[in-house]
Amino acid sequence: MKIISFRQTLLPLALLFAAVGAQAQATLPVGATTVSATKGKGAFTLAAAGKTAPIFASAGDWPGVLRAAKDLQADVQRVTKVLPAFGTSKPAGQEVVLIGTIGKSPLIDQLIKAKKLDVKAVAGKWETFVRQVVEQPLPGVARALVIAGSDKRGTIYGIYDLSQQMGVSPWYWWADVPVKPQTALYVAPARYTLGEPKVKYRGIFINDEAPALSGWSREKFGGVNSKMYTHMFELILRLKGNYLWPAMWGNMFNVDDPKSPELADMYGIVMGTSHHEPLTRAHEEWKAFGHGTPWNYQTNDTTLRRFWRGGMQRMGTRENIVTVGMRGDGDEPMSRESNTALLERIVADQRNIIADVTGKPAEQTPQMWALYKEVQEYYDKGMRVPDDVTLLLCDDNWGNIRKLPKLGEKPRKGGYGIYYHFDYVGGPRNYKWLNTNPLPRIWEQMHLAHEYGANQIWVVNVGDLKPMELPISFFLDYAWNPDRIPATGVAAYAQRWAAQQFGTKHAAEIGDILAKYAKYNARRKPELLSPDTYGLATGEWANVVADYQQLLTRAEAINQQLPAADRDAYYELVLHPVQACANLNELYYTVARNREAAKTNQPTTNELASTAQALFAKDAEISKRYNGIAGGKWNHMMDQMHIGYKTWHDEPRDVMPEVMTLPAGAVAAPAPAPGPAASGSYVALEAEHYTQAVNADPITWQRLPDLGRTLGAVTTFPVTAAPTAAPGGASPHLEYHITLAQPGPVTVQAYLAPTLDFTNTTGLRYAVSLDDEAPQLINLHTGLNPDNGNRPWEKAVAENIILKTSQHNVAAAGPHVLKFWRVDPGVVLEKLVLSQGAVPASYLGPPENAPAATPAPKSNKGSLGQR
Repeated sequence: MKIISFRQTLLPLALLFAAVGAQAQATLPVGATTVSATKGKGAFTLAAAGKTAPIFASAGDWPGVLRAAKDLQADVQRVTKVLPAFGTSKPAGQEVVLIGTIGKSPLIDQLIKAKKLDVKAVAGKWETFVRQVVEQPLPGVARALVIAGSDKRGTIYGIYDLSQQMGVSPWYWWADVPVKPQTALYVAPARYTLGEPKVKYRGIFINDEAPALSGWSREKFGGVNSKMYTHMFELILRLKGNYLWPAMWGNMFNVDDPKSPELADMYGIVMGTSHHEPLTRAHEEWKAFGHGTPWNYQTNDTTLRRFWRGGMQRMGTRENIVTVGMRGDGDEPMSRESNTALLERIVADQRNIIADVTGKPAEQTPQMWALYKEVQEYYDKGMRVPDDVTLLLCDDNWGNIRKLPKLGEKPRKGGYGIYYHFDYVGGPRNYKWLNTNPLPRIWEQMHLAHEYGANQIWVVNVGDLKPMELPISFFLDYAWNPDRIPATGVAAYAQRWAAQQFGTKHAAEIGDILAKYAKYNARRKPELLSPDTYGLATGEWANVVADYQQLLTRAEAINQQLPAADRDAYYELVLHPVQACANLNELYYTVARNREAAKTNQPTTNELASTAQALFAKDAEISKRYNGIAGGKWNHMMDQMHIGYKTWHDEPRDVMPEVMTLPAGAVAAPAPAPGPAASGSYVALEAEHYTQAVNADPITWQRLPDLGRTLGAVTTFPVTAAPTAAPGGASPHLEYHITLAQPGPVTVQAYLAPTLDFTNTTGLRYAVSLDDEAPQLINLHTGLNPDNGNRPWEKAVAENIILKTSQHNVAAAGPHVLKFWRVDPGVVLEKLVLSQGAVPASYLGPPENAPAATPAPKSNKGSLGQR
């Protein structure tokens, strides 16, 4: 049975072995499968015939490397059922595994000195490894599989990369992914490396952790403590991450369990604190050690400086990125009296503390300042911090990046980073329950970040960690090398991820199910659903429910075909979210039907009420099933309420939507006659079904498959190209050949992804025209400000769309050409609707009805840009 590599196989394994047989120093391409269950020419025997190669490391190497080497020992046993020997003594044996860090491992340094191992492309790099087979490496050793790292994490990533290629998923513990047994493991002899990561610090933020993760960790580990965190540290490293903001609501990472920071450093995790927790101090620590004094630097600076100094003293020499700056108490805005001068003084005082406690210049300690919410306004109004401080730019909490570095500006020594969200507590509504983050949208936004140079830190709020397994994997893999996953490769990523967890047989189908349920959830997050979300009379509600039910049928069919050992993982990762969301949408649809029936005393009213109540009860049963999976391992992970929000925040528990019942003997009134059909009064077009795409070097049109609420989307690359000053003529545009039923006024409504003006200039713009009229310039962001209380923004993020309209006129019925003109980069078009009268009311917009819509042409003219 072939080992499944998560990374895309670029060459067949047999060809790779043949290619490197004559020259063991050849370097395999990134993404190659390097481990097989069958022996190729020159392959290293890691396991065969009931025996395994022993593993050796130097006793003086980093403790985190030795610990990870023992994980490799355990992983080989997971796969082969045979435990290899592990030691730090003198290596001996026919074939051995040698692991070590350059400059820290005498074993590796000896190989380098003897010119047995070439590390010129590795030494001095950040988090880089090389893995290769070395002949006659040491006296008494015939062959060695060598894993050498440029630094501690480089070596650790080399170890875990081998484990992953052997078939051990990074999610083996956190999602119960079983390991497929093998009797033999052979490793290609050639050099293999992933190179340096493109993003330096790549991590997650555990946040909004009650009631799910907090209840689970309390039951399983006695709290959010080091016993729990060691599992998280290992997962982050297996995913090639290196950075963590710990749980902070009601938790104090450094205080609750002093072993937690010590173990984080030993494992190799760079710790941080969230955007409003300066100098390593958790928010909760102020309650414990602030002596009841106000969190106010104008009136209480001495106490605050003492408090922050204690945080730096506690940090010692452990790896941290130190948060600087200050927000109001409890992650609230500072008072109106706060000003730029005060905040600059706060940062200066904090840096004095950092320098004084560490005994070295402040710039030698990594620091970041988060431009979160109103803090960005301070920056925009002129506040500055020293050049070595990383500016952590942020999204709007809903996955739309607010600001990116200005092109052409002098580079900052500390660079720029991104704080992103998969989970949020705040307006217009909390979203904490399930994954609502489609990979294509994550790709599109983080692609912007990468192209604009925000590559120092990427950290994402993942809530309770589960059930965000797929987007977490994607976020960290994309951060390692964004250039490896193009826009057209996102679906393939999901399929490879599915193959990593469940094998290749159902990978394409599972990958599509994972993509579709996130896409459907993103149309409107579950917490925002109501009986009025979708149109009932038009059949839109029925279609949405049918989409989910079809997905559920597919997911359940695969479940029946999987081995019993795979079903816990499959339920956690695939079946549960589909089942839960299909049921939830059916619940609201049934409530909508019940209320409509009650208006005219229809005899189905009470039956529909009973059905809705049963679906509400079923929701609780589905959560109970999840909490009981794997022998109750994840109990409480599905305790998050998600039905019956009255405002933006949680209710104490799920609340059954109100249904109507009729008394016995109620007389039904005649059902109202359907209104006049609006057929023929509009033309609806999916954006990617253009007739022609006109490019103008260097700008090309690019499909973003599966991005958006219905089909896919289209945008222009490169995203760093300057705005088009005067759209028209041969400037970049899309053409849609359409037929209009009558002359006269035409309204064009564009459906656009809710991208923000990340340039912080005029607002992002496009232009539109019919036939040969002058293009009309449209601004996406007129009146839109990403802040609670701003109705256009709240509507855009709640509905996951920006709708803009323009007015036109045609002199005659018949064929016409609609043109969508590129003006600013980053505009993402999902759909276009032209109307000449009433359009059926709907949430998603009328379904496509333009028979002239055609796939993209294959000629160079108007061809898609590729990236």
